[in-house]
Amino acid sequence: MNKQIGPKETEIVARLSYEKTTVITKEQLEKLFGKSVLVRQVIYQLKKKGILKPITKGVYYYSPIEAGPAGVRINEFLIPPILFPKGNYYVGYSNMYNYYGFTDQIFQTFYVLNTSRQKKRTIYGIPFKLIKISPQKMYGLVSIKISGSQVIVSDRERTLVDLIFFPDSVGGLKKAFGILETEASYGKTDIKKLVKYAASFPVVSTRKRIGYILDKYGISEKILASLQKSVKNTSLITLYGSKSRKGMIDKKWKVIIDAS
Repeated sequence: MNKQIGPKETEIVARLSYEKTTVITKEQLEKLFGKSVLVRQVIYQLKKKGILKPITKGVYYYSPIEAGPAGVRINEFLIPPILFPKGNYYVGYSNMYNYYGFTDQIFQTFYVLNTSRQKKRTIYGIPFKLIKISPQKMYGLVSIKISGSQVIVSDRERTLVDLIFFPDSVGGLKKAFGILETEASYGKTDIKKLVKYAASFPVVSTRKRIGYILDKYGISEKILASLQKSVKNTSLITLYGSKSRKGMIDKKWKVIIDAS
């Protein structure tokens, strides 16, 4: 790919490099350099040379010339705020399991939970899975700064709730329960907040499993009271999700202790 650039292109590239730009919009480029035909032509040329990489219409990822023909790999975390400018999303599931150190495993798929779109999409070789969820699940979120952009993610305790709801990527519920027990003893995890989040989660089986594990670990009844109340008048589920209904019954949490 020929990356020899002209004077106007050099001006734009120099400015973007100086400001350590990662993501920029067509409107921002026009604000910085004007709305002339020349600027539009330069944008086109920089796209053609792989220096500006289109993410979605009118939004580009800046890859400096010194990065070479392959360019700079797009940081996955910068994509969701572009896809969901209204902020109705959060980065969650396996991405955050790794982020908080629940697992060392590196995951290929990047999960973006949101209230408007269900879709699979690959952006510059990175598979994104957009999962539409109920607004009831949009809580326990924080904003973190990555390369100058604010990105909404699940906080540590909310990520643990999601881990029990979506455990497949760490090897199933048995592994997820082990992580939950470890985190219950870890100083960075706020158990009261975790219980509050669990009690608000709209999937009752997830509430029961979290309650059972925390109870067995030794968390006090006082702390677990709201969570236990939320499962009081519900039917039995199996702890590990098997189809078999054989096993000891825990009447407090309404779970059958099936084979793991």
